[in-house]
Amino acid sequence: MTEAMAARRSRITPERQAELHEAVLDLLRDVGYEALTMDAVAARTKSSKATLYRQWGSKPELVAKALRCTQPVSLREIDTGSLRGDFALMVEHSDDAQMAKDTALMRGLAHAVHESPELHKALRDLLVDPEITGLQVMLQRAVDRGEIAPGCPALDFVPHMLIGAFIALPLIEDRPVDRAFLGDFIDAVVFPALGV
Repeated sequence: MTEAMAARRSRITPERQAELHEAVLDLLRDVGYEALTMDAVAARTKSSKATLYRQWGSKPELVAKALRCTQPVSLREIDTGSLRGDFALMVEHSDDAQMAKDTALMRGLAHAVHESPELHKALRDLLVDPEITGLQVMLQRAVDRGEIAPGCPALDFVPHMLIGAFIALPLIEDRPVDRAFLGDFIDAVVFPALGV
């Protein structure tokens, strides 16, 4: 990236970026991914399409980064000195209202991900992979501290367990995941699977 491009990209303040992301998520809730257009985002945010493309490059990247901004804290940043403490802090930083909104958005994006390889890649690269990497770092620290046995077969499946909870609860009980459920699920399923 040239210096001129970097200077142009940096014109958007963090506050303005948060406004743009929130507008994207509102539009996504209103019309769905397929009907979401950069023209609609530009109109809603009173910005130019050129600015949006310059800042984010594509609709899938814009959507993935907007979803990323709703994450209260990166799992990579959590290190309390114990696995139980790390998961407790993760749950504590979760927001019931935001999890409900995110669950509805992800349900709406599920079909779009299968139809759009670009969206799938953007979500993997910008949202899913960084969180899985952060979770793996958290789990490896627990192994290094002796909290989890090094060969524990469940280590590879913790992301699947957590993502599965977010998919299964709305499907089975017709309600979004909240902090109480997440804490109970971790205590009843994740920790026993890890031998903690």
